[in-house]
Order: sequence, then C-alpha cells, then structure tokens
Amino acid sequence: MKQPKFQRRAEDRPREICAAALEVFAEKGFAAAKLDDIARRAGVSKGTLYLYFTDKEELFRAVVKNTIAPNIDAVRDAIMAADLPFAQLAPMFLARMSEMATRTPLGRVVKMVIGESGNFPELAKVWHDQIAVKAFAIMTGLIERAQQRGEVRPGNPRYHAFSLMGPMLMGLLYREVLQPAGGEPLDLQLLARQHAETALAGLLLEKAS
Repeated sequence: MKQPKFQRRAEDRPREICAAALEVFAEKGFAAAKLDDIARRAGVSKGTLYLYFTDKEELFRAVVKNTIAPNIDAVRDAIMAADLPFAQLAPMFLARMSEMATRTPLGRVVKMVIGESGNFPELAKVWHDQIAVKAFAIMTGLIERAQQRGEVRPGNPRYHAFSLMGPMLMGLLYREVLQPAGGEPLDLQLLARQHAETALAGLLLEKAS
C-alpha cells in the first residue's frame, strides 16, 4: 500500500504543515499563498491547520524557524567544530551556504521577503531575527577570532562579513530573478569558490596567507 505524502501522526502535523507551507510560499509568494492551498498540500483540513497556527504570518514564522533556520544552525555547528585557520573556514562557510541555497528553496523565499516586505513588514523582521542575524554572526565571529590570531587585517569585522557575504546574496538574487528572464546561468558553488579566493587575497595578512 502506498504511503501518503505526509504521515498522519498528530505530533508530526506542525512539521508537515511547515514543509507544505514552504513549498507554497516558494511557488506563489506570501500574498498569493492561501491557507487552503497549504492545508491541501499538507493533506490536512483548513480547520486542522488552525489548530496549530492562528494566521499566515504565524505560519511563516514557524516555516522559517523549523525549515530554514536549522540549516543555518547546522552550518554554524560544522564551522565552529572545525579548528582551522580562517583561510580555510571562510571558503567552507561560503561553500556550505551556497550548497544549502542550491538544495533548498532559500532563494525563492529571499526573493519573496524582499519583494513583499513592504506590504508585510513581519516577513523582513522574521528573516532578520532568525536568519540574517545568525548568518552574519557566524562570519563576524570567525573574522573577530581571525583578527585576534593575526590572520585577518584590521577593520570592522561586521563590515568585512558584509564584504564576504554580499556577492553571494547578489548571486542568489540573480539566479532567482534575472536567470529565469534569460540571464546566463550562474553556478552558486563556483561563485563561492572564486569569490572566497579573491576576497581572501585582500583580507588575509601575509603571514596568514
């Protein structure tokens, strides 16, 4: 007998609803996503959905917390567990983030947040608090530690982090917005490798190169 897409155990339902909501948000955007569509995708009634989430905004918060943020946490844990010089950690971080962006609908959700946060400010707040702050904290912390070790040149660690991570965000948005409109395909993982090599040439002190 074929198993249903989502198991029926009650304790699994919030996770299943979040997984379905992520798919619908990525496909349709926030404004166009209907709770009816999400409930249908999750294989539950709309009434069941309301047992767990009061509205679409609360559901989006849960989606980010339960389906996207854990990926950032996994990257952080892997990076922090590696006792390596910054010259190796920075490319590792960018590579893992680009792999996550390739494997998940991260880019479509980022596009949605940017495009719709004017009408739905809560989207930007949730993304800032649960994703952006975490991601920049990882890189900023690595840079601060590398500066203390004499590996990275002086400068505001947070701004150095923006310099390292900014082109990856640009690449992500290019792939989601311009590539479908006819732009030449962009390989995010290749971009991560080349950008890390180029940026590190300017960030690393000679003795750490």
